[in-house]
Amino acid sequence: MPLGLLGKKIGMTRLFDEATQSMIPVTVVDVQGNTYLQHKTVEKEGYKAVQIGFDDQKKESRMTKAALGHCKKAGSSAKRLIQEFRLCAGDSLPETHPGVELFTAGQWVDVIGTSKGHGFSGVVKRYKFGGLRMTHGSMMHRRTGAIGCRSTPGRVWKNQKMPGQDGDKQRTVQNLKVVAVRPEDGVILISGGIPGAKGSYVTVRPAKKKTA
Repeated sequence: MPLGLLGKKIGMTRLFDEATQSMIPVTVVDVQGNTYLQHKTVEKEGYKAVQIGFDDQKKESRMTKAALGHCKKAGSSAKRLIQEFRLCAGDSLPETHPGVELFTAGQWVDVIGTSKGHGFSGVVKRYKFGGLRMTHGSMMHRRTGAIGCRSTPGRVWKNQKMPGQDGDKQRTVQNLKVVAVRPEDGVILISGGIPGAKGSYVTVRPAKKKTA
């Protein structure tokens, strides 16, 4: 994974593009406060990586002593989120984190986040099933229907869509464009929507499949 930034989803707004005379929906991501905690090298750890901490932990008692000692050893305050970015063999280890300047307007990025959780949901809400008849006497309005038991094949296939936990899973949205970078506010504005609710943590990294 190339070097990226940890951030917090603030919400969505829109910008006006004078070139195309159109409105662009954007997501505002707060990325200020990224701090280097550790540099890992091939000689010592067997691989090259950078460990980054984000968002100060208000109560140190909520952290384990090992994690708290790891932050203090790096000269940093206690962090809520700690993540590692593994680098390629030819990449150099930066001395200080570039912060919001790591990305520029017009650059393509991938955003990793945890989607909103909707609890235990039925198949109509979870998978957009059409449901069965809505006529009088029917007891199967929003039910799954037949799932293949007893008749051929005589069992339920793997990955059969059934009711269950909906959302609250890690998701990656690829090939989103950085519309604007605002160093004075410590935020970047990314086109479109990204996974997660307001205030949730996200990872922003350079796009893997699209560079221009």
